[in-house]
Amino acid sequence: MVKAFVFGKFLPFHKGHEAMISFALTKCDFLSVLICCDNEENIHGEVRKDWIETTFADANNIEIKVLHYDNRLLPNTSQTSTSVSELWSFEFKKHYPDYNLVITSEPYGELVADFMGIHHIAFDLTKGRYPISASLIRNDLFANWHYLPDAVKPYFAIKVAILGTESTGKTTLTEHLAKHYNCSFVLEAGRELIPDSTKFTFEDLHLVANEHTKRIDEAIMGDSPLIIIDTDIHITKSYARFTFDRELPVDDRINKTNQADLYLYLNIDAPYYQDGTRLSKIERDLLDRSHREVLTDHQIKLVEISGNWETRFEQAVSEVSQLIKSKQ
Repeated sequence: MVKAFVFGKFLPFHKGHEAMISFALTKCDFLSVLICCDNEENIHGEVRKDWIETTFADANNIEIKVLHYDNRLLPNTSQTSTSVSELWSFEFKKHYPDYNLVITSEPYGELVADFMGIHHIAFDLTKGRYPISASLIRNDLFANWHYLPDAVKPYFAIKVAILGTESTGKTTLTEHLAKHYNCSFVLEAGRELIPDSTKFTFEDLHLVANEHTKRIDEAIMGDSPLIIIDTDIHITKSYARFTFDRELPVDDRINKTNQADLYLYLNIDAPYYQDGTRLSKIERDLLDRSHREVLTDHQIKLVEISGNWETRFEQAVSEVSQLIKSKQ
């Protein structure tokens, strides 16, 4: 029986790693993936483990393990070094005393195998198939987004929620921002499922919550880490409280998917437009108060956007650009 292992930091796990693990599965009867997490890293090992487990959920001959280590005792380097390879080989031998194969995409794989007295198979040493590394992704998430497996994308997605009461320009601003940043966007599901905001049921709000969350999930799998979202679950909850004087219960998955990195709230100083399906201006302004109360109750930090349409766009671009910069 051929028992093999691969190892790495997977910080983050990318399609090059995925290809190496897929290759390794064809070379052994059982494969162990060891995630090496040093004591100073900010992405927990269990998060990385979940990425790989989700990606290889259909494989029945694989295990994923997390090794927490102190980088003062075990060197944290990807450079090929005989002394470093020797130290790590002793550690690997503790975890895999009866394994006979290691598979890597690095030159030091041969050194580790020699010290352990096992075989080594190299995979894509030149990175010709997947010219990517975890450090490249960390340094430029936007340019390398397409190298992330679907399981990893939700963790790194940058979500901006455009909030506000009716007739404040949420949809227009969402579309303009998406065009400006060439990114994914999510339009408000409520306008499609509830075409008249004066006529709907409490159950309709559950449909809106689920559909809107589904659209956010789909957008996260798009071509950009940045997603501009027109309205979110807090606004749906506000409609429930405002219209029915009831709280709208939703599960943790919906709350988590709707959670944004930046909340832009559009002030009611924009011209009011009544198309026959909206609340009256008085009710619209009361709904604004409800929205703000719900957001306060959920401890959501808002950035106020006001002024004419051009000013609103400029303010929004400034805030989103600052957010993107903070993520790089």
